[in-house]
Amino acid sequence: MKFVREAARILLGLTFVFSGFVKGVDPLGSTYKFIDYFTAFGTSWANSLALILAILLSIAEFGIGAAILVNYRVKNVSWLALIFMGFFLPLTLWIALENPVSDCGCFGDAIILSNWDTFYKNIVLTLLAAFIFTQRHKFRNHYNYSFQNGYFALVMLAFLFIQYYSYNHLPIFDFRPYKIGNSIIEGMEIPDDAPTDEYKTEFIYKNKQTGKEKMFTEENYPWQDTLTWEYVSANSILVKEGYHPPIHDFTIENNYGEDVKDFYLYDDRYTFMLIAYNLEKASTKKQKSINDFAQKALNEGMNFICLTASTTSQIETFTAEHNPPYEIFFCDEITLKTIVRSNPGLMLTQEGVILDKWHWRAFPKFEKAIKSK
Repeated sequence: MKFVREAARILLGLTFVFSGFVKGVDPLGSTYKFIDYFTAFGTSWANSLALILAILLSIAEFGIGAAILVNYRVKNVSWLALIFMGFFLPLTLWIALENPVSDCGCFGDAIILSNWDTFYKNIVLTLLAAFIFTQRHKFRNHYNYSFQNGYFALVMLAFLFIQYYSYNHLPIFDFRPYKIGNSIIEGMEIPDDAPTDEYKTEFIYKNKQTGKEKMFTEENYPWQDTLTWEYVSANSILVKEGYHPPIHDFTIENNYGEDVKDFYLYDDRYTFMLIAYNLEKASTKKQKSINDFAQKALNEGMNFICLTASTTSQIETFTAEHNPPYEIFFCDEITLKTIVRSNPGLMLTQEGVILDKWHWRAFPKFEKAIKSK
């Protein structure tokens, strides 16, 4: 029984630590996920709370996991773990049934799980938490409480520092398809033998005599019996999901709606892309430095462009106020938020390969950015 008890403690602790850590190193990613949920729930008024909730959730998960993993005050912490899972188990069941968002975000971008996989995972974690709770009086820690308190405090302080740094700079670990070293071109490729999405169609017909509606499949729908049945609607249902490339929404659209990304992705010159998903919300503290940087890059024959999801009127207002020397193109907002956790942020590519990325707080000098490559 002792082996089972210790194995359950370590497994639950590791899962909580991992879940909290991958959220903690990417607090903005977790913030965007909360906003997705608030939008799906029709509670967009709570968007201002998304960041603090994302931070608190990662702290709670990491703290509970770290305590259980090092056998720290398990008698008390086991209560928190059980309450935590008692809340999230029914919540993830509801999410699996209603599917308000396609990815729960429980492991950030490190591991993408379907909503049903998340629910099944939480069943296992709830059972582990319940088992540890029933065994909580049998756990022993051989170190005195002063040492334990100091050790746990240092662990949590280190985690808070990582979280703070990742928010004010860029995530120290990047699990997204746009991480440094990846090729955007390769990320968009679909193998020739890749499976495609498979759908089935359900048809709704109304009986003209009884007025009742009935569902039919593609094999038996009464399209020829127009005397008895009247067509109402058809629904396409995904039966089996095919292959989707890691990068699938990257575009560089000009004012005419033309996608000109190939011009920049296949260019062997350096291409600097200023990423600002919303120009109205973007920090302008470094705007003069950005303009100077852009002008130097353009003078050297390099590319410097800006990608945004802002409206045309917002772009015109921004241009009139800051007079940027670079051209501004359109891209999907979610894609831009995925590329870099900064508004604005800077990405350097060459022939589609991501060479570096910078947060606006750490905006580089032009000479330094070039010499380091």
